[in-house]
Amino acid sequence: MPPDERPPPAGPDFEKVFQHMPGLCLVLDPAFNIVAQNDEHARATQSAGRKIVGQSVFAAFPDNPDDSGATGLSRIRGSLLKVMKTREPDHLSMLRYDIKPPRGPFVTRYWSVSNIPLLGADGYVQWILIRAEDVTAQAQTAKRDKSISPDRFEPRTHQ
Repeated sequence: MPPDERPPPAGPDFEKVFQHMPGLCLVLDPAFNIVAQNDEHARATQSAGRKIVGQSVFAAFPDNPDDSGATGLSRIRGSLLKVMKTREPDHLSMLRYDIKPPRGPFVTRYWSVSNIPLLGADGYVQWILIRAEDVTAQAQTAKRDKSISPDRFEPRTHQ
Protein backbone atom coordinates (compact mmCIF):
# COMPACT_ATOMS: atom_id res chain seq x y z
CA MET A 1 0.00 0.00 0.00
CA PRO A 2 1.50 3.37 -0.93
CA PRO A 3 2.26 5.68 2.05
CA ASP A 4 -0.39 8.21 1.03
CA GLU A 5 -3.13 5.53 1.05
CA ARG A 6 -2.49 4.22 4.60
CA PRO A 7 -5.18 4.99 7.14
CA PRO A 8 -4.14 7.55 9.74
CA PRO A 9 -2.74 6.01 12.92
CA ALA A 10 -5.28 5.40 15.64
CA GLY A 11 -5.21 7.75 18.62
CA PRO A 12 -3.84 6.49 21.92
CA ASP A 13 -5.92 4.16 24.03
CA PHE A 14 -6.17 6.55 26.99
CA GLU A 15 -7.64 3.91 29.31
CA LYS A 16 -4.61 1.71 28.69
CA VAL A 17 -2.27 4.69 29.10
CA PHE A 18 -3.94 5.58 32.42
CA GLN A 19 -3.75 2.01 33.73
CA HIS A 20 -0.04 1.69 32.98
CA MET A 21 1.24 5.20 33.67
CA PRO A 22 3.69 5.52 36.53
CA GLY A 23 2.38 6.99 39.72
CA LEU A 24 -0.63 6.37 41.91
CA CYS A 25 -3.71 7.91 40.29
CA LEU A 26 -7.43 8.12 40.95
CA VAL A 27 -10.02 10.08 39.00
CA LEU A 28 -13.05 11.42 40.87
CA ASP A 29 -16.26 13.03 39.68
CA PRO A 30 -17.41 16.31 41.32
CA ALA A 31 -19.33 14.32 43.98
CA PHE A 32 -16.01 12.64 44.94
CA ASN A 33 -17.00 9.24 43.55
CA ILE A 34 -14.17 7.18 42.08
CA VAL A 35 -14.48 6.84 38.30
CA ALA A 36 -11.03 5.35 37.63
CA GLN A 37 -8.09 3.88 39.53
CA ASN A 38 -4.80 2.92 37.92
CA ASP A 39 -3.02 -0.35 38.64
CA GLU A 40 -0.19 1.23 40.63
CA HIS A 41 -2.66 2.98 42.96
CA ALA A 42 -4.54 -0.28 43.50
CA ARG A 43 -1.31 -2.08 44.42
CA ALA A 44 0.00 0.64 46.75
CA THR A 45 -3.30 1.04 48.60
CA GLN A 46 -3.91 -2.71 48.68
CA SER A 47 -7.34 -2.11 47.14
CA ALA A 48 -6.96 -4.29 44.03
CA GLY A 49 -9.98 -6.52 43.66
CA ARG A 50 -12.15 -4.45 46.03
CA LYS A 51 -14.12 -2.88 43.17
CA ILE A 52 -13.81 0.67 44.45
CA VAL A 53 -14.77 2.31 41.14
CA GLY A 54 -18.23 3.82 41.69
CA GLN A 55 -17.74 4.25 45.45
CA SER A 56 -17.24 7.50 47.30
CA VAL A 57 -13.51 8.00 47.84
CA PHE A 58 -14.29 8.40 51.57
CA ALA A 59 -16.12 5.05 51.73
CA ALA A 60 -13.41 3.29 49.74
CA PHE A 61 -10.63 4.77 51.90
CA PRO A 62 -11.98 5.44 55.41
CA ASP A 63 -9.94 6.80 58.30
CA ASN A 64 -8.37 4.24 60.63
CA PRO A 65 -11.08 3.57 63.25
CA ASP A 66 -8.38 2.62 65.79
CA ASP A 67 -6.81 6.10 65.59
CA SER A 68 -9.11 8.58 67.31
CA GLY A 69 -6.91 11.46 66.15
CA ALA A 70 -6.89 10.46 62.47
CA THR A 71 -7.20 13.46 60.16
CA GLY A 72 -6.41 11.96 56.75
CA LEU A 73 -10.00 11.86 55.55
CA SER A 74 -10.80 15.40 56.72
CA ARG A 75 -7.62 16.81 55.15
CA ILE A 76 -8.37 15.10 51.82
CA ARG A 77 -11.98 16.35 51.96
CA GLY A 78 -10.78 19.90 52.67
CA SER A 79 -8.33 19.75 49.78
CA LEU A 80 -10.97 18.41 47.37
CA LEU A 81 -13.45 21.11 48.42
CA LYS A 82 -10.75 23.73 47.85
CA VAL A 83 -10.12 22.32 44.36
CA MET A 84 -13.84 22.49 43.58
CA LYS A 85 -14.10 26.08 44.84
CA THR A 86 -10.91 27.55 43.35
CA ARG A 87 -10.61 25.30 40.26
CA GLU A 88 -6.88 25.24 41.07
CA PRO A 89 -4.65 22.30 42.07
CA ASP A 90 -4.00 21.69 45.76
CA HIS A 91 -1.13 19.77 47.29
CA LEU A 92 -0.81 17.96 50.63
CA SER A 93 2.90 17.37 51.08
CA MET A 94 2.87 14.98 54.03
CA LEU A 95 -0.45 13.33 54.77
CA ARG A 96 -0.85 10.43 57.17
CA TYR A 97 -3.62 8.27 55.77
CA ASP A 98 -3.54 4.64 56.93
CA ILE A 99 -4.59 1.87 54.56
CA LYS A 100 -6.60 -1.27 55.20
CA PRO A 101 -5.08 -4.41 53.69
CA PRO A 102 -7.43 -7.26 52.72
CA ARG A 103 -6.61 -8.97 56.03
CA GLY A 104 -5.46 -7.57 59.33
CA PRO A 105 -5.40 -4.13 60.90
CA PHE A 106 -4.84 -0.77 59.24
CA VAL A 107 -1.23 -0.01 58.27
CA THR A 108 0.33 3.42 58.79
CA ARG A 109 1.15 5.23 55.55
CA TYR A 110 2.25 8.75 54.64
CA TRP A 111 1.46 10.27 51.26
CA SER A 112 2.28 13.29 49.18
CA VAL A 113 -0.99 14.06 47.38
CA SER A 114 -1.84 16.42 44.55
CA ASN A 115 -5.49 17.07 43.69
CA ILE A 116 -5.79 18.47 40.18
CA PRO A 117 -9.05 19.80 38.71
CA LEU A 118 -9.86 18.88 35.11
CA LEU A 119 -12.24 21.52 33.82
CA GLY A 120 -15.09 20.97 31.38
CA ALA A 121 -15.94 23.24 28.44
CA ASP A 122 -18.05 25.35 30.83
CA GLY A 123 -15.01 26.10 33.01
CA TYR A 124 -16.25 24.09 35.98
CA VAL A 125 -14.61 21.01 37.50
CA GLN A 126 -15.62 17.92 35.56
CA TRP A 127 -13.08 15.52 37.07
CA ILE A 128 -10.45 15.58 39.80
CA LEU A 129 -7.20 13.74 39.25
CA ILE A 130 -5.62 12.57 42.50
CA ARG A 131 -1.92 11.87 42.13
CA ALA A 132 -0.26 10.34 45.18
CA GLU A 133 3.21 9.22 46.16
CA ASP A 134 3.94 6.94 49.12
CA VAL A 135 6.44 8.82 51.30
CA THR A 136 6.19 6.54 54.33
CA ALA A 137 9.89 5.61 54.30
CA GLN A 138 10.94 9.27 54.29
CA ALA A 139 8.50 10.12 57.08
CA GLN A 140 9.71 7.24 59.24
CA THR A 141 13.37 8.14 58.65
CA ALA A 142 12.76 11.78 59.52
CA LYS A 143 10.85 10.83 62.67
CA ARG A 144 13.52 8.32 63.72
CA ASP A 145 16.30 10.86 63.14
CA LYS A 146 14.15 13.52 64.82
CA SER A 147 15.20 15.87 62.06
CA ILE A 148 11.60 16.95 61.64
CA SER A 149 8.98 17.23 64.33
CA PRO A 150 6.20 14.63 64.10
CA ASP A 151 3.75 17.56 63.99
CA ARG A 152 5.24 18.48 60.62
CA PHE A 153 3.80 15.28 59.23
CA GLU A 154 0.30 15.16 60.58
CA PRO A 155 -1.63 17.77 62.49
CA ARG A 156 -3.58 16.03 65.22
CA THR A 157 -6.86 17.17 66.68
CA HIS A 158 -5.75 15.85 70.06
CA GLN A 159 -3.03 13.69 71.49
